[in-house]
Amino acid sequence: MIFSPHEVQETIKMLESEHLDIRTITMGISLLDCAGPVLKDVRKRIYDKITRTAERLVRTGDEISTELGVPIIHRRISVTPISLLAGALDIKDYSPLALTLDAAASAVGVNFIGGFSALVDKGYNEGEERFIHSIPEALSSTEKVCSSVNLGTTRTGINMDTVRDMGRVIRETAQLTAKDDGIGCAKLVVFCNAPSDNPFMAGAFHGVGEPECQINVGISGPGVVKSALEKVRGERIDVVAETIKKTAFKITRLGQLVAAEASRRLDVPFGIVDLSLAPTPEVGDSVAEIMEEIGLESAGAPGSTAVIALLNDAVKKGGIMASSHVGGLSGAFIPVSEDHGMIEAVERGSLCIEKLEAMTAVCSVGLDMIAIPGDTPAETISAIIADEAAIGMINNKTTAVRVIPVPGKSAGERVVFGGLLGEAPVMNVSRFSSRDFINRGGRIPAPVHSFRN
Repeated sequence: MIFSPHEVQETIKMLESEHLDIRTITMGISLLDCAGPVLKDVRKRIYDKITRTAERLVRTGDEISTELGVPIIHRRISVTPISLLAGALDIKDYSPLALTLDAAASAVGVNFIGGFSALVDKGYNEGEERFIHSIPEALSSTEKVCSSVNLGTTRTGINMDTVRDMGRVIRETAQLTAKDDGIGCAKLVVFCNAPSDNPFMAGAFHGVGEPECQINVGISGPGVVKSALEKVRGERIDVVAETIKKTAFKITRLGQLVAAEASRRLDVPFGIVDLSLAPTPEVGDSVAEIMEEIGLESAGAPGSTAVIALLNDAVKKGGIMASSHVGGLSGAFIPVSEDHGMIEAVERGSLCIEKLEAMTAVCSVGLDMIAIPGDTPAETISAIIADEAAIGMINNKTTAVRVIPVPGKSAGERVVFGGLLGEAPVMNVSRFSSRDFINRGGRIPAPVHSFRN
């Protein structure tokens, strides 16, 4: 890939003053060949395969970052959904497998490993049900393990039994990590239409249709987009959309370069580039600031859903112009605790959970990193998950829920998670009950437009 002198100068400015970075190089590893009936043997095979395959991942990322002058923030691993291996094991608690993942991640030096996951969009067998109930212990006893559950798709509908159970799982995870303000829930995401090549945590896993091993790269640059939009203030919306698209193209080109180089050095196939505007708590690296630059007084104001739709679409169009292998989530993230502009919007009263839910119908993910009162009933959490899954199912898009019921905290109080997870005000949740609806269980049928054969 050849860059012109002008492109080089632009990229240097993006890196130095506009918070452009490679958010993650994520190595996907298949663990299907590690399955077996004996727990001890399975754990050894998992540990050996991860440490052997990812042995040079961190060092290679460091070398590329130094040689190209490109910040690479994280090196991570995603693995085959562990519930697929767990089915061969006749055990009640699958958390020992999470301990193995944690140990392997520590051994190779990555900061997170995703894939303590289950794909149960149409129902689950006994092993998968036991696996789901092992998640709280797994997340509370490990540091680096991330978990996800896909409980719906456009083709199959929504598994409401799992929706019901995940509300309880999230509450239990929060209680088991109460001394850290329920931080275990920050490593747990519930999906509808989960992508199998997502490099971002906590939802990354290596899907069964993926190759033995591959490199996926996540790139982010909200600050770059905001800086570009500052140059077209007052212009028509058409100009705004074109500016975002061109900027996304430039950003994705850098991701493609890093991904190809990592693939070559590690002798591992290149999977996808995920261009997602993933904010951080730093000023100048905020999706909310982009929304306000486009013309909103505050994120959450009327027009917010339209602005996010514009932003998300333009980012995707720019990305696919720059690479033939754009995948993962690719679009705009709207987490609360990880975006200082979103935090300020909540505090000034312009942004609530209901407005965030509306915005998730057109963003690239869903309700993300939202702190809610610790006494929120499990059924209410399940109902929030059901709403998000319905948006994803009907619109044939990925939606997700990552909420943290903070033990001992009430609406209006503040919680500090630290690092890239940031801090957030505890948001108000409706006091009206959804208990009878959630406790029905069963399955919401797939929509009529899912029948495409």
